[in-house]
Order: sequence, then structure tokens, then C-alpha cells
Amino acid sequence: MENLKLDILAFGAHADDVEIGMGGTIAKYASEGKRIGICDLTKAEMSSNGTVVTRLQEAEKAAEILGVKVRKALDLPDRGLFLKEEYIKKIVEIIRFYRPAIVFAPYFDDRHPDHGSCARLVEEAVFSAAVRKYGENRDLPSHRPDTLYFYMINGFHKPDFVVDISNEMSKKIEALNAYESQFTKGESTFDTPLVNGYIESVEAREKLFGKEVGVQFAEGFMSKKPLLIHKDLLGEKR
Repeated sequence: MENLKLDILAFGAHADDVEIGMGGTIAKYASEGKRIGICDLTKAEMSSNGTVVTRLQEAEKAAEILGVKVRKALDLPDRGLFLKEEYIKKIVEIIRFYRPAIVFAPYFDDRHPDHGSCARLVEEAVFSAAVRKYGENRDLPSHRPDTLYFYMINGFHKPDFVVDISNEMSKKIEALNAYESQFTKGESTFDTPLVNGYIESVEAREKLFGKEVGVQFAEGFMSKKPLLIHKDLLGEKR
């Protein structure tokens, strides 16, 4: 596991969660040279379609498309992401190892319980990672990310802020299409919401968010604390 200080570390319950919620934002900042990592809490072993091996391969391909520096898959149980201390500790170690400036997690309100569970686990871990005496691994000193933001997967909520991904939407779709086992319907495919126009629905959502702020496409995010504006109140282009 390469020790690399990250600008952004995005957590998801399953491979493809992060791409669905913020693939465009990742592509945007990766193209600017920012160091970005993704950590999938499970290996999606309970998925109706595909296999663990296939999903890992698809995840690596998607990460390469988006320009992700490092991708890590923990071995927490799919459909078993309960609020357990042992799970929090594993996430804390990832945060302390990569020392990200910003952490992202799924938004709590989502039709898939694992996504909300991921949010709660990551929120606990972000706090505990900053507690100096927490945990047994003294080789990984405490670390406090600047902030924690939440991205949407299945839900459609009023965001606290959006990121313009008009130039990155095609790359986001390319990354989602890397998950052929999840989003492509074949003869032996089990029928799920993901294989019935799911990518098109994600594209439509980002188009609606973009329309709200006068751009073509945007991704929406939530924050539990106010956003601090330094010098871009009038817009960086002015």
C-alpha cells in the first residue's frame, strides 16, 4: 500500500458508488494534478450481477479513467456494514495512512442501507482519526481532515453546493460504463434497477443540478457545517 498524502479521499460502500456520486469532480481535480484516492469498504460480494474478481477489475479500470492515484478495497462485509468499532478502526487507519485534506462519503439518505451505513462509519472514523490516543497502531499518528462532504448515489436532494463538471461528464460516463457487469443488461443478467437506464438517470440528475446554476452538468454535495468562502465570492472568473 503506497504511502501517499492525498488531497481527496472518497469512501464508498461498493465499487461504483464514488463514480456515481462524484466521478466528474474526481476527474476535474485529478486533471489539475490533485492526488485523489478511493476506498471501497466492501468487495460487493452480495451484488446480484458480476463477481468479486470482475468488480475489482472494473474498479481499477474506472479509477484509471478518472485519474485516481490509489484505490483500496477493504474487506468489510457487504450488507453487514453495521456500526462496529472494528470497522471504524480499519477506516481510521486508512485516513491516518493517506492523511487526506478532504474526505467524501455517501449521503445518509439513500434507498440502499449500505450507503447510509458507510456514511455513519466514515463520519465516526473521521472524528476518531483526529483523536491522538485512539487506536493501537502508534506508527500512524492522528490526522484531522479539513472537512467531510457527502455525495449522492441514488437520492435526489437539494445540495449545499455543486461542482461544475460540464467538461468532465463524458469521462464520468466512461468510468461508469467500465462497470459492465453492473450497468449493462445481458441474457444472463439478473434484473435490477442498475441495468434499467441507471446511467441515463445519473446523467439527467447532473444536468438538472447544472441547470440550477447555469452550467451544463454539475454534481451536488452536502455539508454538515457552513462553507467558508475566502476570495471567490464573486466567482473565480471575474
